[in-house]
Amino acid sequence: MIDALIDKIIKMQNPTCVGLDTDFSYLPADMREDISTFEGAAEKIIEFNMNIVDKVCDIVPAVKVQIAYYEMYGYEGLRAFDYTVNYARGRGMTVIADCKRNDIGSTASCYSKAYLGKVDIGGKTLKAFPADMLTVNGYLGSDGIKPFVEDIKANDKSIFVLVKTSNPSSGELQNLKLEDGSYLYEKMGDLVSGWGSDVVGKYGYSEVGAVVGATHPEEAARLRARMPHTFFLIPGYGAQGGSAEMLKVCFDKRGLGGIVNSSRGILCAYKKPEYSGMNYYDAARAACLDMQQDLLSAIGRIG
Repeated sequence: MIDALIDKIIKMQNPTCVGLDTDFSYLPADMREDISTFEGAAEKIIEFNMNIVDKVCDIVPAVKVQIAYYEMYGYEGLRAFDYTVNYARGRGMTVIADCKRNDIGSTASCYSKAYLGKVDIGGKTLKAFPADMLTVNGYLGSDGIKPFVEDIKANDKSIFVLVKTSNPSSGELQNLKLEDGSYLYEKMGDLVSGWGSDVVGKYGYSEVGAVVGATHPEEAARLRARMPHTFFLIPGYGAQGGSAEMLKVCFDKRGLGGIVNSSRGILCAYKKPEYSGMNYYDAARAACLDMQQDLLSAIGRIG
């Protein structure tokens, strides 16, 4: 799956991922009018997401659907999550389910089946939330990762393991220094490299990727040098303070090596002065094109 994503990135010359972290409050006022139920909110979120996907699917290779923004609307929110995942895939986009799942081995296996694998019921094989990729918390250790690795091998999927996250307090734990002088996030990077060592694709990148925040360029540079075969999912661009100049260290000399997520900067672009007068989906497209140019100005031509 990582090769298929890289193929799209090269074809579109765009390492952008649209984060569909769709809070109901992000929707234009007229879409929120007279809505007071989970069901109503879910329907409008689906409509909003569909229009965004339709407007960007020809210029952006991937979407990241953050499940927390759907879970808070209960069952109806999960229905919106499921619909969004399937709709984006139907429009040819790579779908990253941002769920940060993990637990002990047996429970991790259930999480993996939900997003990457299959479930057998009455002799029939079914898929629950058929994403292409999934974010995973690797800080439980290898036994929690093994089921995900087994499923990506069996089903041509990928995972992104949390290594150095973009939030300000990530250093409280991730930057702890170990006895050998390395940092905890570097140890996690080493584990990720090992977990993906036998699933490296034609571009030299593994199906076991890493989440590496744009807001920590020094750490990102250390990880890129340490993890030459690991593809990065890069959050933190835009609203969180990360810039194209900061995150260019995540990419190799070919302009490959990562995909950069932006959520609010695209979903709420219609609220920005520079996109004044546009509807939300046209503003989202314009913001994606502006982000593409910003990223290419830093990393150069891709491929």
